[in-house]
Amino acid sequence: MRVVIQRVSRAKVSVGTETVGEIGPGLAVLLGVGVGDTEADLRYLADKLVNLRIFEDDSGKLNLSALDLRLPVLVVSQFTLYGDCRKGRRPSFTEAAPPEISEPLYEEFCREIENYGLQVAKGRFRSHMVVEIFNDGPVTIVLDSRQR
Repeated sequence: MRVVIQRVSRAKVSVGTETVGEIGPGLAVLLGVGVGDTEADLRYLADKLVNLRIFEDDSGKLNLSALDLRLPVLVVSQFTLYGDCRKGRRPSFTEAAPPEISEPLYEEFCREIENYGLQVAKGRFRSHMVVEIFNDGPVTIVLDSRQR
C-alpha cells in the first residue's frame, strides 16, 4: 500500500460539480492499494500517518502530528500510484489491486483513521475526481507499507 501525504492549508475533492470531500488545515492523502496488500498494511500506514510529526510547534520545529492537533484528513483513492513506467511510455498498472480488493481496503483505511478520533473526508471510489490540494510548506511525504 502506498500513500502520498501532503500537509495542507485546505483541500477539496469534487466529482463533476459536486464537492464530495473538503477539509481546512490538515492532511491530504492519496492512497494506492497494491496486489497482495492486507489489513496489516493499512493499519501500519494509518498509524504512521496520524503520528507523523510534520506540523510546527511553537518553536517552529516539526514536532507535532495530525493526531496531536486533532486535524482532519482527506483520503483519495489513486491506483495510479502503482503505475510502472520502467518500460515504454505507457504506465503498466498490473501491480495495482483490482477494485473489488482495493475498495474495501480503502474504506477500512478511512475507518482506521477515524478510530484515532480524526475527522475523515473522502473522495469517491472509481470516479473521475478533481482534487484541489493547497500544500502547506510544501510538505510531502511518500510511504510504502512494503518498505518498513
